[in-house]
Amino acid sequence: MTLISEFSEDPKYTIKNVSAQTGILPVTLRAWERRYQVLSPGRSGNRYRLYSDRDVAVLRWLKSRIQNSISISFAVDELLQYTRNGTWPEAVPTGILLESSQSNTPPVKFARRLYLLLINYDESGAGELIREILANYDLKTITIEIFTPCLVEIGEAWNRGEIKITTEHFASAYIRGKLMSLLQAYPAKRNVPFIVIAGAPSEEHEIGALMMAVLLRSEGFRVEFLGTDIPLDDLVYHARYEKPDMIVLTATTRTAALELKRMQEKLDQLRTVPIFGYGGFAFNLEPDLLNLVPGIFLGKSMDAALNKIKSLLGGEKKLALKNTHSDSE
Repeated sequence: MTLISEFSEDPKYTIKNVSAQTGILPVTLRAWERRYQVLSPGRSGNRYRLYSDRDVAVLRWLKSRIQNSISISFAVDELLQYTRNGTWPEAVPTGILLESSQSNTPPVKFARRLYLLLINYDESGAGELIREILANYDLKTITIEIFTPCLVEIGEAWNRGEIKITTEHFASAYIRGKLMSLLQAYPAKRNVPFIVIAGAPSEEHEIGALMMAVLLRSEGFRVEFLGTDIPLDDLVYHARYEKPDMIVLTATTRTAALELKRMQEKLDQLRTVPIFGYGGFAFNLEPDLLNLVPGIFLGKSMDAALNKIKSLLGGEKKLALKNTHSDSE
């Protein structure tokens, strides 16, 4: 077997050359460098990026993990766990990788392609497209800019009578399954902020809460996703013994939102009181609900909610310190 560490670190390949060798778009390579610091390419005399054979081997290994339905952030975490222990994974043999799209396709076009495949029950085609998506985009883009518009289009097509409820259920279940696979791909860490996420009582829609759970776990939090329609008393009983740092509940209807009116009061009776945050389409549609539900409104968008939760639980620096402690145990 050949380990990645056995490859030369001499910088010699341009980003265009590396893209041709790995099938990873230059824009994706730059994004990975910026977001994950996974590579530190050298610079030529005219300041062009130059990559080594080891860099190429690392990229091929990352892409192989993505093609196994692992997100890029989790694949990078795996690589870092290897290197922290002074080891490297085995290099991926040349020729094993699938071809990637070489076009600068915007996420919305992937959302449309996924929609068309799902309403035609093309599970095989959807699987191939998902692998391409995972190879080209980060998890936040996938959930917010590809999965979400696809689901919205599916819902609108059903409302217009263009697709049957069976088709809507098939498509939604498919995306839910992919999200659950992503959630379970991340380790359930200890010694990091612990968040419980669920749908409010009577809430029937869970994909928004599930997306939030996936994104938070990818950020390094310990997350329990409990699904929808969770009775408040059961959730408070669970919190009494599990002691989460935060509970997040979502509601897409006014009825579900109003079920949350007494949640803060119930939590205040606990010896260790978790932060209570909430959000969902109901609060965007009817802002007056914010005056009726005590607790912390997390914002009108997924991005806003993620930033709010990270701020409430101590910020990225505190989370990084906890993650470092967890990894050393």
